[in-house]
Amino acid sequence: MDEMLREIKQASNKLIGLRQEMRKQALEIIANALDSKEILEANSLDLDRSKNLSSTMQDRLRLDSKRLRQMSKGVLNVRDLPDRLGRVLETRRLKSGLELEKRCVPLGVVGIIYEARPNVTSDAIALCIKSGNACVLKGGKEAFNSNKAIISVIKKALCEHGLDIIAKGIGFIEDCSREGTLALMKKREFIDVLIPRGGEGLIKSVIENASIPVIETGSGNCHIFVDKNADLTLAKKVIINAKTSRPSVCNSTEKLLIHQDIADRFLVDIVKDLLELKVELVVDFRAFSILEHGGIKNIELITSSDYKKEYLDYKLGIFIVDGIQTAIEHINAYSSHHSEAIITKDMVRAERFLNEVDSAVVYVNASTRFSDGEEFGLGAEMGISTQKLHARGPMGVDALSTYKYCIKGNGEIRL
Repeated sequence: MDEMLREIKQASNKLIGLRQEMRKQALEIIANALDSKEILEANSLDLDRSKNLSSTMQDRLRLDSKRLRQMSKGVLNVRDLPDRLGRVLETRRLKSGLELEKRCVPLGVVGIIYEARPNVTSDAIALCIKSGNACVLKGGKEAFNSNKAIISVIKKALCEHGLDIIAKGIGFIEDCSREGTLALMKKREFIDVLIPRGGEGLIKSVIENASIPVIETGSGNCHIFVDKNADLTLAKKVIINAKTSRPSVCNSTEKLLIHQDIADRFLVDIVKDLLELKVELVVDFRAFSILEHGGIKNIELITSSDYKKEYLDYKLGIFIVDGIQTAIEHINAYSSHHSEAIITKDMVRAERFLNEVDSAVVYVNASTRFSDGEEFGLGAEMGISTQKLHARGPMGVDALSTYKYCIKGNGEIRL
């Protein structure tokens, strides 16, 4: 591992000086290379070994021709983003006469540890190339063959087009053991920043064990609050999309809060729709009583262990709350600070929700499913940061850069 990481570190020093045209050419080559039978065959091997995974987790893992085209499109979207590398962010003449420039520069070597999402592999590589970074990828064992094939196809295509220098800046850790992952987390002399992307367990392990600076991407215990003056037809549409369009992803809504003033006329209605869509429901005692009175049986009471849980499945927790203050307090206490939404026609209350909810992305009258790098115009994303330092929300090219001060003088000395 050390030998490979040392070579990637050396390559990262050369990537900084590459012209924008060369990096754009590399991304176009990668986009074309992803249309590969080799990748689909490797993915089939992973799917054959994943029979014990839930259907939603298998959906995360699965690749087909359509998804390869989406991955390719994501790479091209990154290619077409404005180039940030080397941009002068600020200029000033100091009282000493020195000329100061604040320039955008890469982070260096970015380590990414992620789970069964092979599309993350091409997204991460594209974002790192665009931002002038080298990358070290450590995927989960469930997607091992898929990830290995994607990286092999990409590096081969780059070398065939004379872009060996970029290929050398892409590393893949084949050791899928826990020991190998823990060892990678300690390689501070080779890796400048570590980004975990996956479930709560993975993120917690990286935060607790890494000696490398970490950008924390959080799990998605996302909430929707339906206010007392909400458009209930709009609310139903948003809730169903946020829960059922793709429940295996982190921007899927996991908890629904309903204002007590509309609970009697809205709860039974939305629950019937969710049950028809095969969503398992766990509810608080107030919701349970309303549903029981409305003739809906076989609904379970929610337990305290569910409050912070990210289901990543066709499952939803429901609470009845006294008002917007209670909703905000509940969300701030139990959410993973990923994405939350309010459904309301009162824009004063909407602004209060936007201001007081402490999450990376907050919506008014829209689905949490929009929390995504491509939807935000970032081309792709490295993950969704739930921390507050350096990067927050969907992380694109800008989040993979830092800056340095470049000073020009004419023999000035400090007295």
